[in-house]
Order: sequence, then C-alpha cells, then structure tokens
Amino acid sequence: MTSQPFERYLRLNDVLDRTGLSRATLYRKIASGTFPTQYKLAERCCGWRESEVNIWLRNPISFTVADLPREAA
Repeated sequence: MTSQPFERYLRLNDVLDRTGLSRATLYRKIASGTFPTQYKLAERCCGWRESEVNIWLRNPISFTVADLPREAA
C-alpha cells in the first residue's frame, strides 16, 4: 500500500493573493473552465488544491480544466 502525498488546500483570500485576480474574475474563470474549481471542505468552507493553482500559475492564458491530471478511482 502506498501513501498519498499530503495535499494542501488554499482558501479564497490565499488564491486571490497568489493570482492577483479579483473575486469576480476568479469565479468568472471557474464558470468558463479556465481556472480550477474549488472543493467543499466542510459545510461552509471550500478551498482550492495548491497543486492545481500552481498548474494554472505556470500558464494562466491557455489553461483549461482539461489540463489538470485525472485522479485514479
């Protein structure tokens, strides 16, 4: 059995700080598929995988969600 590496999640303000996007632009990009979607962490808490945000940061102009690696089921 192999152990999965620890995945860090970023909250909204961290994502906005790292990307320089406004909140409205971030959610517009999510809706259009040009920014990674957030994950529900708790009832009223969501976050973005740091690894996915880093992939977006490497190439923000041509990024699509299809660029993200698929998880094994």
